Amino acid sequence: MKKHYLIGLFLVFIIVCAFTKPETPMSVVIDNALKQAEMQSLLLAKEMETVPDSLPRTIDKNGKLIMSGSKWWCSGFFPGTLWYLYENSSNKELKRYASLFTNRINKEQYNKGTHDLGFMLYCSYGNALRITGIDSCKSVLINGSKSLSTRFNPTIGSIQSWGSNQKWRFPVIIDNMMNLEMLMWASKETGDNRFKEIAETHANTCIANHFRKDYSTFHVVSYIPETGAVQVKCTAQGYSDESAWARGQAWGLYGYGMMYRETGNKRYLDQANHIADFILNHPNLPKDKIPYWDFNAPDIPNALRDASAASIIASSLIELSQFVGEPRKSQYIAVAEKQLRTLASPEYTAKKGSNGCFILKHGVGHLPGDSEVDVPLTYGDYYYVEALMRYKKMILNK
Repeated sequence: MKKHYLIGLFLVFIIVCAFTKPETPMSVVIDNALKQAEMQSLLLAKEMETVPDSLPRTIDKNGKLIMSGSKWWCSGFFPGTLWYLYENSSNKELKRYASLFTNRINKEQYNKGTHDLGFMLYCSYGNALRITGIDSCKSVLINGSKSLSTRFNPTIGSIQSWGSNQKWRFPVIIDNMMNLEMLMWASKETGDNRFKEIAETHANTCIANHFRKDYSTFHVVSYIPETGAVQVKCTAQGYSDESAWARGQAWGLYGYGMMYRETGNKRYLDQANHIADFILNHPNLPKDKIPYWDFNAPDIPNALRDASAASIIASSLIELSQFVGEPRKSQYIAVAEKQLRTLASPEYTAKKGSNGCFILKHGVGHLPGDSEVDVPLTYGDYYYVEALMRYKKMILNK
């Protein structure tokens, strides 16, 4: 009887194995994804090479490529993507294109009319400096940091994001956390502590005013310049003022993880972990870990997903996993792996030559404004490739 029982168990095991497809190793997923990203990015670079002073942005509803000038906040993401891909493969053609498109942003180092100089310059010139050591990049980044610093208001303790209008006198958006990394670099490079002080003060003010008790974040907090008092807390791109706009949660997660890396201040790591808890434990986070465009979108589970938010979260979780112990470490890596597997699948990764030659499909830029909805987004591609590279370096190549 016992013999027949064991034989039965063995047969069940054989049947299960026969019908269970083994999961592709992450090393293969990462390598294939990077090859696909390189192929698409080279096609896009070749298409744009002869269009002067332009950078890729997205596609319209008919699949036509939409470009931008260097002043658009996303201008640094495509050259930054090319630099990451060059770092991975050492393909000299990638390096040539990365240099070409990076140089198209050069004049923005003197732009004092935007808070997005970190996105624009540090993702492009910052990666160029890190990977190639080209010394001329330093002056661009220092000048950009000086320009960004002019938007800091010491009474409020924040860098102004957008211009004032009838609704907002001194608006600060959570996205602005991402521009602090360039200031931290500039402080170390020049020895000028003011850059660091501005970055830390801005981060501290955001902790005080941007986050709710559950560590979800308001998208916009506007202040009264004369007193520093909060004027209003609301959203511009989320579903509602009280909702949790997915990419906003991602910006906060990434920003405070970065600030911990740069300062060693445990307050920032605690903040990042709290934000991660909100995201990863949210009942509306899908099983494949690609968030809906807003965690409180009214049409869940039929709401649009945002691949760009997933890419930012994955990149941040991979880095955060290096700063924490168990069980957080394993949880962060597992979620990032799930996100990367999903993004690397045909559901989100475009076929060769399709999708305007962008890498990922299904990004949501500004749904309430009916702008860049369910399309590729250049920043989604950038943080996706960054996440792939971080996984390869931090996890696979230990």
